[in-house]
Amino acid sequence: MNAAIKEFVQNGFDKASTNDIVKEAGISKGSLFNYFNSKKDLYVYLIEYSVQIIEQLYEQIDLSERDLFKRLENIGIQKLYIHKKYPHVFDFLTNSIQEESPEVKDIIKEKVDAIYEQGTKLIYQDIDYSKFRDDIDVEKAIEILNWTMFGFGDKAIQKIDTFENMIEFGEQYLKDWQRYAEILKLSFYK
Repeated sequence: MNAAIKEFVQNGFDKASTNDIVKEAGISKGSLFNYFNSKKDLYVYLIEYSVQIIEQLYEQIDLSERDLFKRLENIGIQKLYIHKKYPHVFDFLTNSIQEESPEVKDIIKEKVDAIYEQGTKLIYQDIDYSKFRDDIDVEKAIEILNWTMFGFGDKAIQKIDTFENMIEFGEQYLKDWQRYAEILKLSFYK
């Protein structure tokens, strides 16, 4: 599955090669098509599989945590654990949104857009916005926070493979994130 996801990320649906997928996975083409009737079936399966992984991430969100920084911290850690286990899932879903192939475009719109809408709603559900300073445009502050979190997450993902111990990596990630969060809290919170 990781080989197929990687191939679709690198080449898009139309240019992805099932020959390269089976070569990377170390399986025969017959084995691949024993489970999937076509490249499209494989792609749709991977979309559904990736959406299930993201749904697992959403299930881990502590909705009782009303502080936006702490909630994002929790989501970031969960995302890193998922990335360690399924290294290309987030890239696959991100790339799928930009997929232009008419053969899969409607399926992507139906399945991937819905999961992102659900996630955005969950992330910001019941947040205590009263913590923000009165002179701050909360929407702009959240954009800055998201950019910081995405950039920080990308930086962490580049380092993740150098850690054998995920717990050690998680602790280091948490310490680093808390330094960034403190700077942003000083800027945004009362």
